[in-house]
Amino acid sequence: MGKIFLLMGKSTSGKDTIYKELIVNEKLGLEKVVPYTTRPMRDGEKDGVQYFFKDENEYLKLREDGRIIEERTYHTKYGEWRYFTVDDGQINLQNGNYLVIGTLESYCYIRDYFGKENVEPVLIDVDAKVRLERAMHRENKQEHPKYDEMCRRFLADEEDFSEEKIVAAGITKRFTNNDNLETCISEITEYITQKIG
Repeated sequence: MGKIFLLMGKSTSGKDTIYKELIVNEKLGLEKVVPYTTRPMRDGEKDGVQYFFKDENEYLKLREDGRIIEERTYHTKYGEWRYFTVDDGQINLQNGNYLVIGTLESYCYIRDYFGKENVEPVLIDVDAKVRLERAMHRENKQEHPKYDEMCRRFLADEEDFSEEKIVAAGITKRFTNNDNLETCISEITEYITQKIG
């Protein structure tokens, strides 16, 4: 039986960069699971790569059909943005191990859906000052920066990943990504290797 490794952390914690390194590591052999969202595509994103981009009606149809495993809705300055995982055949634990990016809340839903023994949390921890600097740097590179949304997301993450919620989810291990990305990736790789056995 395979495992789902759920990579999570606050915005600009380095999840996307770490994910890209882990997913191409042939020794780990992790399968990709593409999540869904109703938010607009950012510059450089492609449908079916970072996310499957759906409109509200498509989201409602998936929900009506009972195919949504977990979902989060963010009330942004630009409307409601939904992020969700769909039971669309991408995950088959008989066939291998998977790497998923999510939130603390999505970890809990996926853990409950697939079973605690099949889902391993990988929590990335970064100091608030470092995260804020990274967020500004990323937003500055956008053609149409949304600083108000950046601030909203930063503050929302502080609540979504509060210490109380991390403890309640039963997560005890963290991987720090303040200033040494290579070390962080190495530690996560070793952890996943041990869990795969």
